[in-house]
Amino acid sequence: KEVMFLGEIEEILDVIEPSQFIRIQEPLFKQIAACISSPHFQVAERALYFWNNEYILSLIEENCQVILPLVFATLYRVSKEHWNQTIVSLIYNVLKTFMEMNSKLFDDLTASYKVEKQKEMKRERERAELWRGLEEYQERRVQMLTEAARNQRNLQERGERGDPLSPSSPHSDQPEPKPSGANSGAGESAT
Repeated sequence: KEVMFLGEIEEILDVIEPSQFIRIQEPLFKQIAACISSPHFQVAERALYFWNNEYILSLIEENCQVILPLVFATLYRVSKEHWNQTIVSLIYNVLKTFMEMNSKLFDDLTASYKVEKQKEMKRERERAELWRGLEEYQERRVQMLTEAARNQRNLQERGERGDPLSPSSPHSDQPEPKPSGANSGAGESAT
């Protein structure tokens, strides 16, 4: 259906006036960018064929300042990631065409794309580090809870055996008894 849609769009663009094209160029090229990024190679291929149409190419060239920023990131990303070599080759041709149309804008967009990609990679690293920290915290917490449960069981077992060191033992809260007959005051004299 997308391939048929793109065919219909191309037929309309073949007869559109430049003034009408300006009104639809932004939503149109956002949709074309979405089609270019399609994993279905026929959809991407059909979208990229717009640059083979001389009249459409002239409309794109007249409005390059608006259109190139809309499709650049998609073209650049898909050129590195798409599984179909024909699509990658077509994208390189489109990028080359844009570079010839407006090399300054192309260079500016390339630089800003690379900066954004670096920021994205930094955010991904930070996110991965945060997850790693949370996982380590969770592991430590599980270990502490396991150790606490083990200690609690040990204390309960001691209490059941009547172990005097156990807090539940009846003798644990009382001070040790003094031997009988011992003087309570060492300095007192017997009279």
